[in-house]
Formats: sequence, C-alpha cells, structure tokens
Amino acid sequence: MRRPLLTATAIVAALAVIPPAAMAAADTDTYREFDQFLDVFQRIKSNYVDKVDDKTLIKGAIDGMLASLDPHSVYETGIEYDNLRIMTDGAYGGLGLTVGMDDGAVKVIAPQEDAPGDRAGVKAGDLILRINGELAYGLTLDQAVTKMRGAPGSKITLSLVRAGRDKPIDVTMVRERIVQKPVKWEVRGDVGYININTFSKDTGTETRAAIAAIRQSLGHAPLGYVVDLRNNGGGLLQEAIAVSDLFLERGEIVSQRGRGNDIDRYYAESMFPGDAAKGLPVVVLTDAGTASASEIVAGALQDHHRAVVMGERSFGKGSVQSVIELGPQRALKITTARYYTPSGHSVQEGGIEPDIRVPQLSDPDYKDRPVVREADLRRHLLNEAKLDNGALEEDSKEDPRFTATADGLKKQGVEDFQLNYALKTVARLGGPAQVAAATRPVVKPVAK
Repeated sequence: MRRPLLTATAIVAALAVIPPAAMAAADTDTYREFDQFLDVFQRIKSNYVDKVDDKTLIKGAIDGMLASLDPHSVYETGIEYDNLRIMTDGAYGGLGLTVGMDDGAVKVIAPQEDAPGDRAGVKAGDLILRINGELAYGLTLDQAVTKMRGAPGSKITLSLVRAGRDKPIDVTMVRERIVQKPVKWEVRGDVGYININTFSKDTGTETRAAIAAIRQSLGHAPLGYVVDLRNNGGGLLQEAIAVSDLFLERGEIVSQRGRGNDIDRYYAESMFPGDAAKGLPVVVLTDAGTASASEIVAGALQDHHRAVVMGERSFGKGSVQSVIELGPQRALKITTARYYTPSGHSVQEGGIEPDIRVPQLSDPDYKDRPVVREADLRRHLLNEAKLDNGALEEDSKEDPRFTATADGLKKQGVEDFQLNYALKTVARLGGPAQVAAATRPVVKPVAK
C-alpha cells in the first residue's frame, strides 16, 4: 500500500499546528520554502484584482508543482479524473483523438483508427486552432477535450494548422460513441494481422483471442503475424506484459527501476504459458505514435529476436506512471520509475529503433509534417545512460527501395504503405501467390 500523500491544503493546516520545538528540529530550508509559499498565497488572496477562492489557488499550486517535474505527472480531479478512467476502461462520445499540449496549443498526438477524426483525415502533429469557431489557444487541455466530446450524432468543426499548408484546414465531423476496443484482427491471404490500438483492460486476453480466431478462420496455421502498434500511445503496464508474454516462451520482458536500487523484473509465462503464436514469424509495426506500453512490447520482442520491428522510430517514453487514488474523484498520476528492455536498454528519449526502417510513403505529408516525440517535450526525463545519443537523429539518406509517391501508390490500391510492406514481408514465406493475396486492396463497404 502506498502511503497517503499530503495535499497543499493538508500541508498548510499541518504547519499551523506544529509546535515551535518541532519546527526548530525540522529541516530549516524546507520550512523556509513553505514560508515563501504561504506569503505568496496570502498576498494573492489580499491583492489580486478579482477574488480567488482557496480551492483554485491550491489546485494551481499542485498543478505547478507537478508540471515542474515532467510532462506525465499530473493531479486529476473532476473532469480530468473522468478522462483518466476513460483512458483505461471506458467509452465516451467524441472524435477518437489523443491530444496533448505544446506551448499552450492543443496538438493531436494520434487519431484512433476508424474513429471520426481518423476518417476525416486528422493527422498526428496537427494543431487545433479552433473548436466550433472558438479559439482553442489558451484553453487548458481538459477544457479542449471537454469541448470536443459530446453526444453521439452531434456535429463539430475543427480548424487545424498543419505544417506545409498555407491556410488552416476546416474539418467537420459527427461525434460517435468511442469504445475503447483495444484489439482488431483480420486475415490477409495467409497472414494474420493484429491491430492493437491501446493497452486497456483485457488487451492481453483479446490479443490471445485474436491469434486463436485467425487460426480458426484459416483452418490452419497462418504464415505469420503482423502486430500493428502504430499510434498506440500505451496504457496499462500489466497488459503490455501480457501481450509480450503471448509471443515469448521464457525470459525477461521488462524491468522497472525506481528511486534508489529498487528493481522490479517481469518475466514471460507469468500470465500466459508458452508461445501462443507457436514460433511463427512476427513483424511489429511502430511509428512516432508508438509510446510507453507499446514500446515495452516492441522492445521485448526485438531483444529476444522474436519479432522484426518495422516502420519508424518510436516515441521514446521510457517512464512509468503510478495512479494513486486520493479520494472521491481525486487521483495523483506520478512518475515513479523508468523501464528498461530485457537487454538493459532505456528507450527514454531515444525510443525503439526499427530493424527495418520503412517510411509511410502513402501519406503525402509524411516528409513535411513535424513529428513530436518525448525528447521534444519540455521537462522530459533524461536518458540517464545516454545510450542512444546517435538514435535521436533520423537517417536522412534516401533508401532506393522507397521512392514511390503517394499518388502512385494510390493508383496501385496501396493506402497504407507500411502495412503493405509488412504483409508482403511475411507473405513471401508462402511465395508470389501469397504475396498477391496478402497485399490485395481491401474493398471497404460503402456507408449508406
């Protein structure tokens, strides 16, 4: 059990009743800092142009304290607390966009596949300028999220600023009920495709069910699997361990190192016995939106040589956040450890480097659109070992294999070049006929 944490309110109350002798015995520097805080607190209450209640000031003090640490430690109350619960096991009416703050602007981190934002063409890296005509700059992240959510069936218009475009892009969408369905699967030729878009409750169990369903659908074992972790911003640590465990028979999956010398290690066969994929080839797809729990899976399978990692370098979030419940509708999400892949590699800042770098050529903006990773965030944790200084710079050399254009690929029916390349890689094990079957354009039903 974690010890309860004192809020600023509790600290102020405690200071008021501490006997002088105890104060003298305490750390003088610490209490001098508290004196400064109380002095500022009282001056704001007395002199600020508008009357400010204690709750607002204390909440602001806590938020500022956590913001001085790293981008991922936050104090959640009210709507923020509800958002935290939705991230792990809920559903909501909205657009299916994962967003964050970048110097006061609301930035799209990743669109959820087949959600309204994704279908409307919203891309990672887009800045949200206006929400239904209202300027988004200056809103808090939770205010912006609240405005984008709403009743399913209601319309919303976002004005987006995208690098390489001279004018804002207006996109009108209809909100839907967004269900956190973490795993989708399909059969492409004799290749099993598993798309894991979040690590929420039961992701490991649903991935195991997807492996079984692919085998059952084919009536025999597939040639191999493509596991898609692109634009997967992470989630629950235990679910990342469970998914890794499905493909590994033995060995360490991840280690977690907190303050001091505390090290927690997690191993295969802790949740699922054996290799559910029966040793068949696995390709893992990653991109700049592959973060946190997703990087645990990619790193574990890469280090054990169980999968070929393909795509782009991942986000580089190598820290672990613990959620500490503080009371009704109140929780502290705080960074408590760094995690390391089985080889002892920290992905903080540097991310997971793919074994085969494959650009997303089917995206016409992929060269011009800025990519945001952990190393770009203000006050991000540093990589203590600095193992990956060279990995922070992308290889600018053109690969002669990747000269196709988005228009040319579209004429060939290739809407997702990275996925097409991964499917083709696995399908080659079955020969030209399997390559053709696995990469045949998917005909989507027309919505009525």
